[in-house]
Amino acid sequence: MHTSTTSTVPLVSWTAAQLLEATQGYWLNDQAPNTEIKRILTDSRDAEAGDAFLALKGERFDAHAFITQVAEQGCQVAIVSQPIEAEICQLVVPDTRLALGQLGAYRRAQNPQLKVIALTGSSGKTTTKEMLGSILSRIAPTLVTRGNLNNDLGVPVMLLELRPEHQYAVMELGASHQGEIDYTSNLVQPLVAGIINIGTAHLGEFGGRDGICRAKSEIYAHIAPNGTSIVPAADDFVDSIRQAVQTEQVLSFGAGGEIFATEIELQAQSATFKLNTPQGVSQVNLPFAGEHNVQNATAAAAFALAIGISLDDIVLGLEQAVGAKGRLNFIQQGRHLLIDDTYNANPTSMRAAAEVLAQQEGVRVMVMGDIGELGSSAAQQHYMLGRDLVSVKGLNFVVAVGEFAPAAQEGARSTQYGKKMQAFLTQEQALPFLLSLNETHQPQSMSFLFKGSRYTHMETLMADLMEKL
Repeated sequence: MHTSTTSTVPLVSWTAAQLLEATQGYWLNDQAPNTEIKRILTDSRDAEAGDAFLALKGERFDAHAFITQVAEQGCQVAIVSQPIEAEICQLVVPDTRLALGQLGAYRRAQNPQLKVIALTGSSGKTTTKEMLGSILSRIAPTLVTRGNLNNDLGVPVMLLELRPEHQYAVMELGASHQGEIDYTSNLVQPLVAGIINIGTAHLGEFGGRDGICRAKSEIYAHIAPNGTSIVPAADDFVDSIRQAVQTEQVLSFGAGGEIFATEIELQAQSATFKLNTPQGVSQVNLPFAGEHNVQNATAAAAFALAIGISLDDIVLGLEQAVGAKGRLNFIQQGRHLLIDDTYNANPTSMRAAAEVLAQQEGVRVMVMGDIGELGSSAAQQHYMLGRDLVSVKGLNFVVAVGEFAPAAQEGARSTQYGKKMQAFLTQEQALPFLLSLNETHQPQSMSFLFKGSRYTHMETLMADLMEKL
């Protein structure tokens, strides 16, 4: 499925001289375009007249193969790492991936008025980002990371969308290898930045949680000297995190921190709590379910306070925030509730989702897909998940789907609740079982929650079930 990452708002155009200055490349045969370039893009399908197509090279693809095609589409400029036989102006650079970063950094430097918040963490990044976007967008034009544009390619693509009217930017930074956050946080030059938590996502790449902590702590290296570092007070890696902090100003959130929640009351699809801050205490009616989202809200409050937002504005923004697609979205279908949490998963967020499901009405069915990027610990992590999920009070059935479903089922069988778990290798095998659950529990209402790593596409199984309910 192709989803365009281009924005609909007109972008700030580039001159040939600016492209040259940003990338330190050279124009092939001294042939520079004499018109302005309206946007730089990396998807050949969208390239048209007025664009510059930047040809990325990956392990399994090389977009230099599309230069002739984009020229035929009317695109007059290409940014390449080797000259191509084609009727198109070519800016030749040593490495197009690095050139994309240089262009993003150049655009960032052209907007010195911008206050940037950068955040990372193993789970809750996207929801915290959406909450911050809701707080800041009410006050002034704000650029917020879209979708999963949070890696060494996505971050500069977002920076290319900066416009002079933007006062704030909320940049989500992801890490799939050591050094990536060092690179992206240097591009965005944050005033405020920090880690939300150190969990077990991407265990495989980093060889353990210590490695994850080191990779994510790179975010503290590039905060402006007069800026603020945000740290999670209750995280079990908080001592290591604090050692990475380089700014004088530090704000902590969570239990034991300066910004924390008390009097938390969890409802089926929302939560209320008292937000305690150095600026005072305020009641918050949060339109998100689950204790983990209360923690995300305290993190968002810490980032916003550090950038100078008032407590009243923070509360208003939190109360008007909307979740990202596939992040605990509640869909009512007749008497049944379907919870779409399919956007992504890691062991921490899977457990948090189970607690939310346990709060719902009727027969509660958790449908879990595989979790990726766990490396050699994958089977063990799924075993522990199976064991823990069937033990959650209030869950009636857990349906595991995918390659690691048998490992999850083994974990479930190590408890007295083993019968709650059914395991299927494919979605096609799981669907008839879900339909039979609906049949046998007529006329009761049911609540289904779907969650798995992005590559498992659990939303497909959810859509198939909705069609037949």
